[in-house]
Amino acid sequence: MAPHMSRETPARVQVNSENGDSVTELQEPTIRDVYAARRVISPYILRTPLRRYPGLCDLLDADVWVKHENMQVMGSFKPRGGLNLIGGSSAEQRDRGFVTASSGNHGQSVAFAAKTFGSRATVVVPENANPVKVAAMEGIGAEVIKFGAYYDLCSKHAATLAEQTGMTLVHAINEPRLYAGVGTYALEVHEELDGIDHIVVPVGGGSGASSTCIVTDALSPGTEVIGVQAANAPAVHDAWRSGRLEDRPMKTRAEGLATGSAQAFPVGILRRRLRRFELVSEEAMEQAIVLFMRHTRTLVEHAGATTLAAAINIKSELKGKRVVLIASGANVTVEQLARIIGRA
Repeated sequence: MAPHMSRETPARVQVNSENGDSVTELQEPTIRDVYAARRVISPYILRTPLRRYPGLCDLLDADVWVKHENMQVMGSFKPRGGLNLIGGSSAEQRDRGFVTASSGNHGQSVAFAAKTFGSRATVVVPENANPVKVAAMEGIGAEVIKFGAYYDLCSKHAATLAEQTGMTLVHAINEPRLYAGVGTYALEVHEELDGIDHIVVPVGGGSGASSTCIVTDALSPGTEVIGVQAANAPAVHDAWRSGRLEDRPMKTRAEGLATGSAQAFPVGILRRRLRRFELVSEEAMEQAIVLFMRHTRTLVEHAGATTLAAAINIKSELKGKRVVLIASGANVTVEQLARIIGRA
């Protein structure tokens, strides 16, 4: 387990710009920021279901609930963050437009929020980006640029485009307003359900897990948040353990978790607040996609399926406990689904 400092006072973290020529100090959002974000975004999002499934309860021998962010606008929790950021931006920023990098769901979030508030968006995606997510972004009206093999290269290119065009750069990870918006799903969980022992949440860049920790520490400090990352993309997990921001090999099929580098801002929050962090295999994720389909009758993409995969791995420790699994998104391609079901 990583060492923890006090969780009482919001942390300030210094982060480098993408080109390394400047340093910015970011402050961790507070529960007040999350409540403020809800006032901004509530007209545009869904309050997603929190449901208990007897089949999952039997599978894990626990009281299991699923927070269905896979039923959210754009099929992911991410629009909560994009709407809060762009909804709180200036008229000048909206006139210039926004540019970001994404493996998919974050890009959909920025595209949707830009359209909602009358702006434009450019999204830089990996060359092998999920075609379902690319089509959704283009359908909304965003310009999608394919660049590089993975997210970290896209992020650098997005920063270059921002400098060249004057568009506002939206960093997918180092942006506190995204975290405040994303945290609204955890707010809904705690408003609807008491006595939660564990919340299991996917970790890609870290905004979802970080915001869940912030809200849970404020509203239900006895609840343990468990982060889950792909074993084939463990950069944030390893940084959480060691405190060192090191690159790691990135070979996961879960594009929502496909980052090879950890960022100081979420790692700082997670080292202060996250109590447990698990890794899961590609095979376990895909088995969990099938189990979600079988027991909840809904689609959950690889990243969201990590939560069930991790819960199965630590089943003996969850016995008799009240557990919430965050199903973070639903953006699975037909080809991915056919391959996964064919192996089931």
